[in-house]
Amino acid sequence: MKVTIKQHDKIPGKATIAGIEHLAVLLPNLQRGQDRPVFAYADTLLQRLHSAQGKDAAGPFETDLPNPVGTHVTLAQTAKDVGSFELLTLARKLLAPVLLRNPRAISLLITGFDDDTATRAAEALIAAVLADHAALPSFKSTPAAARRLKEIHVYGVTARLDTRRISAEADGNHLARSLTMLPPNLLTPAEYRRRIATLARQQRWQMTTLDSRALLRKKAGAFLAVAQGSDDDDAAIIRLRYTPPRTRHTPRGIALVGKGLCYDTGGMNLKGAKHMHGMHEDMAGSAVALGTLLALSQLKVPFPVECWLALAQNHIGPRAYKQNDIITAADGTTIEIVHTDAEGRMVLADTLYLASRNQPAVIIDYATLTGACIHALGTRYSGIFTNRDALLPRLIEAGRHSGERVWPFPLDADFGDALKSEIADVKQCTLDGEADHILAATFLRRFVKDTPWLHIDLAAGRHRGGLAHIPSDTTGFGVRYTLDLLLDQQLLEHLPA
Repeated sequence: MKVTIKQHDKIPGKATIAGIEHLAVLLPNLQRGQDRPVFAYADTLLQRLHSAQGKDAAGPFETDLPNPVGTHVTLAQTAKDVGSFELLTLARKLLAPVLLRNPRAISLLITGFDDDTATRAAEALIAAVLADHAALPSFKSTPAAARRLKEIHVYGVTARLDTRRISAEADGNHLARSLTMLPPNLLTPAEYRRRIATLARQQRWQMTTLDSRALLRKKAGAFLAVAQGSDDDDAAIIRLRYTPPRTRHTPRGIALVGKGLCYDTGGMNLKGAKHMHGMHEDMAGSAVALGTLLALSQLKVPFPVECWLALAQNHIGPRAYKQNDIITAADGTTIEIVHTDAEGRMVLADTLYLASRNQPAVIIDYATLTGACIHALGTRYSGIFTNRDALLPRLIEAGRHSGERVWPFPLDADFGDALKSEIADVKQCTLDGEADHILAATFLRRFVKDTPWLHIDLAAGRHRGGLAHIPSDTTGFGVRYTLDLLLDQQLLEHLPA
């Protein structure tokens, strides 16, 4: 159900508030001697806030107003120069008590800030409402109550809000999260392909399916090595294409590539129960790529977008690939298999190569690729790698500006020494696991050739308790980041040669 966002020019007076059941208020931190923002019930709310919380007056606070409807108010204060991640996190906390009540409408009042901060705050609050409103998979015998929310009202922001951008971003993130959370018996590669086909028809994307026979003709041995362990012949590389409305000059487009391992047992190098639990989310990279494509399509961006999804499962069985196998990838590279649980880089190798052949302006790939990245960063940041070092400041800034934070890792040539093979062109990985996130990216880099490339290792794809404005453990990290990178940081206009 779509939620209508209504922006109002005036600060609500007592008469307007008397018709509001749920009001979330965000104010700047107030120092002694500073003028308080002027709005109805301001003195009442601030007095209650400070008496209830004392020194912790910045935290979210709940109360009911002394009016006929007993307007339920949540209120918080924040610094005027608050960062995006902190602002999004505060938005989720501020709105949580309201959203628990399953309201039909929520009103947001942002006052006392400069125009830029007020706009950022309003967008963060709306994003938090929409993230919570998203219907996510649940298989409980007693279903949760249907969400009633229909309207969001925004007061106190003079600049026009880009509600199309906020809604498209929310839709893309919702798609990524909802697909990622599906259990593995309900999202096999075959079922995933059916869902993608339905979405492609709805969005009018061109769709090409490269099944095992087509991939065999393309000699995509790296992908097929992983897929051959499955009894069901349902693995495939899917190519989707969004074409912008006709313009006089259509620029070169981008390619989004996603790892779509619908389940990862580890293969012959079988994972233990602790590490196999949750491996239905090993397809999160493909879900983020698909969600990003959806958001960009809804925004009707003026550049073409291709989305390449590597859909397979890493099963154990008599046909599964094994250590010491020699595999030939689609570009002719021979690969010595060292560990069958390093399957993600195998399916991505051929997919990246196929995507690079169409000469996009840039390739962005997403993958829950390595535990090493999680060990290095935890699950609050994701790792980034690129073959264009000049982009690094812009890539970091996109994380800060979007609130989906990233941190770069090196790709110096000498890391490739660890992947030298005595019998093949390259080793797939090493057995000691040292710097495996860097070695995985080093391995993948060879398959994009000289195409500008960004690899995102999704360490923050799952964070217990939610992250920033996202309330679920499964975060859908990457959709918001990519939109910021392309639309705010204008990546395509700043690509180095």
